[in-house]
Amino acid sequence: MLPKITRRRVIGLGLVTFAGTLLPTFANGTALGQPDKFGLPFAGQPGLANWFVRQWYGNTRWAYRQRRAIYGAGQGLHFGVDFFAPCGSPIIAIGDGIVAAVDGPYGSAPHNLLVRHPNGYVSLYGHLSQRSTLRVGQQVRRGEVVAFSGVPNGTDCDTRAHLHLEIRTSNLGGTVNPIPLMEADWPNLTLGLPDEGLEFEINLDNPTQWQTIYNQPAVYFGRALLNDFARPWPG
Repeated sequence: MLPKITRRRVIGLGLVTFAGTLLPTFANGTALGQPDKFGLPFAGQPGLANWFVRQWYGNTRWAYRQRRAIYGAGQGLHFGVDFFAPCGSPIIAIGDGIVAAVDGPYGSAPHNLLVRHPNGYVSLYGHLSQRSTLRVGQQVRRGEVVAFSGVPNGTDCDTRAHLHLEIRTSNLGGTVNPIPLMEADWPNLTLGLPDEGLEFEINLDNPTQWQTIYNQPAVYFGRALLNDFARPWPG
């Protein structure tokens, strides 16, 4: 038997109760949809001139080398997926949701956007070229343009332009691997380009650990490093 669905209003926002969980609704009373998987943050086909995957989530070789300098707060892992995209490229919502924060204290400078989804996850779009014009509490639909890509320092569009996409837990205290949650032909989205961000660091004491894009661990911010290996290869 399907769970009972009921409706009520809380602080002026429409909410749907589904199996004991409150889900937001649009102004016309229809529930925000959540397909089996999220979509991609860019429209159209990948290519050298438009967008492609530049770094996987997890124990990448690049993240390992920067596990303390850059990724120490994220247990030494790259806690999102990086998509190359020229500065100013339109970014679209990966699913229906409600804007949870605009330029909040969540890293991924100079600008970021968070959208809370009906399944409890929160998508974070980071390294934006400008502050999103969306407002906290505003409803967005999957495929709607929500921001524009930029770079971490806001200036180096020639070599560092990319979107940093995270899928965070409901309390924003951690991230999960976006790859199994998103509908995509992942291997072909790298265009076959070699990069430290597309290879995984090997722990010689457990060589098969975290070696595919699908089996990377969840990250809990502020906890101990997960990849401080005694015998890494390559170092």
